Amino acid sequence: MTLNYVLRKIRILPVFFLGLLLSCSNTDLSKQFQSDLESELSDENIGILVSINTLDKRINWCGAIGYSDKNEKTTLRADQTFRIASVTKTFLAATVLRLWEDGRISLDDPISKYISEEHYSILKGGGYAVDSILIRHLLTHSSGMAEHTNSPKYELDFMQTRHAWSRTEQIKDLVTYSNPVGKVGKQFSYSDTGYILLGEIVEKVTGQSMGDAMMEQLNSKGLGLNNTYMENFEGDFTGKRIHQYYQDSDTYNFHPSLDYYGGGGLLSTTSDLSKFYINLFNHKVFHNPSTLDTMLAPVTYATEQSLDYRMGVWQDEIDGKKVYIHSGFWGTQVFYFPEKQLAVAVNYGQRWTNRGNAPIINKILKTLEQYYQEGK
Repeated sequence: MTLNYVLRKIRILPVFFLGLLLSCSNTDLSKQFQSDLESELSDENIGILVSINTLDKRINWCGAIGYSDKNEKTTLRADQTFRIASVTKTFLAATVLRLWEDGRISLDDPISKYISEEHYSILKGGGYAVDSILIRHLLTHSSGMAEHTNSPKYELDFMQTRHAWSRTEQIKDLVTYSNPVGKVGKQFSYSDTGYILLGEIVEKVTGQSMGDAMMEQLNSKGLGLNNTYMENFEGDFTGKRIHQYYQDSDTYNFHPSLDYYGGGGLLSTTSDLSKFYINLFNHKVFHNPSTLDTMLAPVTYATEQSLDYRMGVWQDEIDGKKVYIHSGFWGTQVFYFPEKQLAVAVNYGQRWTNRGNAPIINKILKTLEQYYQEGK
């Protein structure tokens, strides 16, 4: 969902149970990661999942602490799934780029070539220059498209937990409650709506559901992503998915279609997410190494933008080190540090309330820095 939501701080019962799944050859390092997790548990942070991986597999650690359900006091397990929300965009962008490198689409194709006549008409009627919006504009959030999740109707229906949304309804709300944010290609403006159109394009090109197309194009099973998949349209109630909290509400029963068609939609684990980022950034996903260069190419505008977004990830710096990141609304964040060939995936059961990155990331990096300085 949109990055513009502001989460309000909540109070919940304290949590004391610790549960960890460790897979790291260095016992001292594992203990310190465990300590980092313990230090993050609080009234607000009822459950936290972390996975840390390096390309050379010297570090391969997964941890879980707290509860997956604060009311039932159910122990959180490191192998549990969660709604990754906008981190889905990394998977979808990579899928589009896979289709591009196979010659099935062009990044400079207008989206009007692929979207339905109904969606074309809705966008055209809403003031969008649909014939000028290219696939690459959707990938980089530079289409001039607004954000359907900022509409008052969406915010009202957000708490109507079992409302089943369609892609068409969300596109209609985009033009009903907002106007284009600017001209095509002239600015960055984060838009879930742009990515739900990319989901439609993938379905048109492949003849598959978006979820099936992503898993096939990205060779998810070959990469060992055994716990990453589109959630069932009515929801996953098998018990493997954790409870995720928004303000004072348990969102477990919220209908998945709230965030389903490309802006979000995938379930995953922190282990799968860190594994995917390791593979993506080390040329295990695309057939051609140059495709990753295209994905990570900077986009230039006349003025400085709020986020250095590329295609499905953004670039930033943490402690002077380059990092590629994507966040998910419910409390998910994935990082890749090229210098160390290191991926870190984090999920908070209740999204952290401070601005910026997940608080635990600085603690993890401090632990790793000490580890590297000691030459281990």
